[in-house]
Amino acid sequence: MLSSLRAYFEKVCAGFDCEIKEFNGEKDHVHLLINYPPTVAISKLVNSLKGVSSRMLRKEYAEELNRIYWKGVLWSPSYFAGSGGGAARRYPY
Repeated sequence: MLSSLRAYFEKVCAGFDCEIKEFNGEKDHVHLLINYPPTVAISKLVNSLKGVSSRMLRKEYAEELNRIYWKGVLWSPSYFAGSGGGAARRYPY
């Protein structure tokens, strides 16, 4: 299921001009490191990742997911987003 999830995430990211740098997960959560342009709103990217993957996983793994997620909810409404990068350069003025 994780390999399918990664494929769905990669398709969504391509549509946002983003790239998955790292992907890993367990049966109850995933971690992503995504390189994205500054024009992308993280909330829209995350909502798209969750929405598309939920629909596709339910289609592909309906029987298995229905046994586990009986409320019809695959993702929690929350997420964590952090930023990383190189240290900013200091320019003398």
